[in-house]
Amino acid sequence: MNRYIPGNQKHLTLDDRKYIEKSLNQGLSFKEIARYLCKDPTTISKEVRAHRLSDWYHKGTFYNAHNFCIHRYHCRKTNVCRKIILCDVKCASCPTCNQTCTDFVRERCVRLDKAPYVCNGCPKAINHCTIAHKYRYDARFADRKYREFLTDSRSGISMTKHELRQKDMVISPLISQGQSPYQIITNHPELDMSVRTLYTYLDEGLFTARNIDLKRKVKFKPRKCHNTQIKDRTVFLGRMYTDFQALSPDHWTEMDTVHSSNESKKVLLTFFLKREKLFLVFLMDRCTKGAVRAVFDRLEKKLGTYDFLCLFHTLLTDRGSEFGDPDALETGINGIERTNIYYCDPMRSGQKGGVENAHTMLRMVLPKGTSFEFLTQWDVNLIVNHINSTPRESLSGKTPYAAALEVYGEDVLRALQLRPVAPDEVNLTPKLMKYNR
Repeated sequence: MNRYIPGNQKHLTLDDRKYIEKSLNQGLSFKEIARYLCKDPTTISKEVRAHRLSDWYHKGTFYNAHNFCIHRYHCRKTNVCRKIILCDVKCASCPTCNQTCTDFVRERCVRLDKAPYVCNGCPKAINHCTIAHKYRYDARFADRKYREFLTDSRSGISMTKHELRQKDMVISPLISQGQSPYQIITNHPELDMSVRTLYTYLDEGLFTARNIDLKRKVKFKPRKCHNTQIKDRTVFLGRMYTDFQALSPDHWTEMDTVHSSNESKKVLLTFFLKREKLFLVFLMDRCTKGAVRAVFDRLEKKLGTYDFLCLFHTLLTDRGSEFGDPDALETGINGIERTNIYYCDPMRSGQKGGVENAHTMLRMVLPKGTSFEFLTQWDVNLIVNHINSTPRESLSGKTPYAAALEVYGEDVLRALQLRPVAPDEVNLTPKLMKYNR
């Protein structure tokens, strides 16, 4: 297989297989098919031979459909097996003819012994062909067989029952003695397996010893996999929480995300203006760097670069992977620096406690486990308006909306789609969404 052909290292897809089937029906060669799909002709040849579908047809009106000899139509032999003394029936009509006749020659088609290896594209494949066993290439069948093979090749264990039993005779007694998997693997290199593999085999119940026999297994709950942290540590240079403290800003904005249930991939991007206690929320279809950048660009276009700087001059956030490209967020649509981003220390969400407290009010309306799939930005703005219309003791009884109105003006709040809600109409329960649908 030529690795220099573009796309040659990719697996064939269902669309590729549909094209192969269509091209075979048109009589195209493997070389022509491979040129269109950017594959090596050998790849197409192996695909067709590995996944061709065997079709068996009754050979017209011939009275023995199990006879595959090329002489069956003109053969006059009788009683070849000599099992019946007075048998005058032609052997060609007997089911055992092919097994007993010494002159048997199996009928073959050269089209099936060399390219294209299938009956696709043959003009006499069905109506005029006498071959009993036919092969055809079906795209959907081939794709299904490919996926079954892909699954089977990755399942099970790569050792025989005898090898597994030998390893069990060493491992299970030592585990019953209280030894850990690491201790067993270290003391017995002849086992030729890693500690992780040993844990996996114990979890699958392949040994006499069970995972519950491990000393500390019952003390730990299964860990949830969280691969949402920034992996590139260079982005933290000059953006640590200590750098933020050294800056000593008089006002700043805290940023975070709120995730939906597992049923939806939609995410809420939240901002909390520390001085005015103003809470802003924007709906994103995906929790990615690009989605966050799109919200920033959209806000800058609505507000203008100057007002954007006034609101988001200094941002404090956590180390979520969606915030892993600070350079793109800090640079505006005109190439002007529009904000400065700083990151909290790991596992220190209290360093941005303002936005975390705002999330508790948000969860009053959207409890944990709520799906955001059918949520719109209009619904989000409604929730935010009710939260921002709640008086705060730290603002001397003012609402965040009123405090922000004094500082930024009505035009900025209108651009953010913020509206005041009458005091007696504020609703911070899930009923808010039911009443407004």
